[in-house]
Formats: sequence, structure tokens, C-alpha cells
Amino acid sequence: MRHLFFAAALMLAGGGFANAQSCVEEAREVRPILSDAARIEYTSKLAEAKAVFAAKPNEADSFIWLGRRTAYPGDNKGAIKIFTDGISKFPSDARFYRHRGHRLITLRCFDDAIADLEKAAKLIKGKADEVEPDGLPNAKNIPMSTLQSNIWYHLGLAYYVKADLKNALRAYRQAEKVSTNNDMRVATGYWHYMTLRRLGKDADARRLLDRFAGAIDVIENDDYLKLIKLNRGELKVDGLLASIQGDANTLGSASLGYGIGNYFLYNGDKEKARRIFQKIVDGNQWASFGYIAAEAELARMK
Repeated sequence: MRHLFFAAALMLAGGGFANAQSCVEEAREVRPILSDAARIEYTSKLAEAKAVFAAKPNEADSFIWLGRRTAYPGDNKGAIKIFTDGISKFPSDARFYRHRGHRLITLRCFDDAIADLEKAAKLIKGKADEVEPDGLPNAKNIPMSTLQSNIWYHLGLAYYVKADLKNALRAYRQAEKVSTNNDMRVATGYWHYMTLRRLGKDADARRLLDRFAGAIDVIENDDYLKLIKLNRGELKVDGLLASIQGDANTLGSASLGYGIGNYFLYNGDKEKARRIFQKIVDGNQWASFGYIAAEAELARMK
């Protein structure tokens, strides 16, 4: 059933947001299973965003945070509507296209996500980058990403899951130029690596991994760092695989699982890769990028 939905999403996604409404309306949306603590926090933060929006309805930040807080509990369609309303008021603000593009990826409206993110990339051209505040802070409460790194990173993902690898490579190369800390370098570098491997550029992929020699400290992206070490030969696949066996319901499982599945695929074991991808989509991390990418792989393997 998931594969049928994925194929339908590919067919429904049209170029330009004028055609996106049909994709958004038809898209299946799966809400995450939240702990009581998470539900209380999300509800409280959303109420705060609504209050700020009511007090300051003509400020771009009010739209941005209302949209983000709406999306976190899983209402991506509601968030897209808010970002669309924001675009009507602030058509030159790249943040709206960046955030709407992200949520269009979540709903599997990939062509429309690409249109938004390419628009955002044009709007930031020649401008200084800016730190993007975290809506879900990491353990050290230090934002790791920027507006520009997020635009290029998400654009690369949208192209990657469509198997438009040349454009994915272009986007990840741009993302690397604005990835200014280890967390973003590791995350961007790993997706860049996977893109190179899919393009058969194995020598370039090996040179990319050489950048990650030695000890590297990260705050958020430990899963991607483990996968880089796996492909550098510094970790064993059996050890990483054991860490996700029996648990397809964590974000780490989807991220690690997709990377491990790719590792087997690169090394010629398509059936083992397929089993791992299937394990991921049997889990509950529907909105995670590892899940979305695994879903795309299974659709192509049919």
C-alpha cells in the first residue's frame, strides 16, 4: 500500500505550486506517535505561536513560527497553508519557500518541493547567510544549520529521492559551501557521498570520505558520522546493524537503516538492502528522510 501511495505521489506532483494543491490534497499524512511529554510541549508551543500570530499578524516571523509549530506534531498540510499565506504577503522571503519545500517533501510532493527550494535558492543568491533558529533544540541548545544550508540540503534530498542525481549533486556541492560546522558537514557530506556512489563516481566518493579522517565531534548527526565511518572502514556493518535490529521505530533506526541498506547495495547485496529498506518502512518514522528515501528505493526495486 505504501508503494502504491509513493507512486501516486510521484504522478500527482506537478511543476510550480499552482499545481501542487492537488498533490497536497491527495497526499496521505501520517501523524507521529507522541509521548505525553512531547504532546504537552508541542501543544504549548503551538498555543504560544498562535498567540504571537494573533498579536502580530503582519510580521513574517509570526507566519514562520506558526507554520513550523503546526508542522511539528504532524500537521504538514496545515503548515503548508500557513506558509502559502505567508508567501502571499512576503513573496521575496526565502524562508517561506524553504519551509514549505521541506513539508512538501514530507508529503512526497517532490516536484513542487523542488520548485519551492529552487525559488528559495534564487532569492538568497548574493545575500549573507543567517543562522536558522531551532524549533526542536539539540542537547546543547546550539543551532547547527543556516537558512542557506537548509535550502540546498533539502533541495538535494528532493532531487535524490527522485533519482535526479546530477541535480542532487549540484545541490549538495552548494550545501557544502555553506555548511560551517561539523554537524552540517557530516550530514551534507554523507548525502553527497551517497549521490556520488549512485552516479558511479567511486573515486570522487572516496576522496570525499578522506575529509572525515580522525576524531570529529558532532552534537546532532552522530548517525551520519557512524555511516561515514562505516564506509571509511572504521566501523563494522554487523555492529551497526545490530544496533537497529528489532527497532524500526526511532529516527536513528531510519537514518542508520537507510545508510546500512545503501552499504549493502553498493557491495552487491541487493536482497539484504531490500530487507533493510522494508524494515524501515514497516516502522513508524514516516516523516523522516531515511524513511522517505527507503520508500523511494522500494518503489524503484519493484
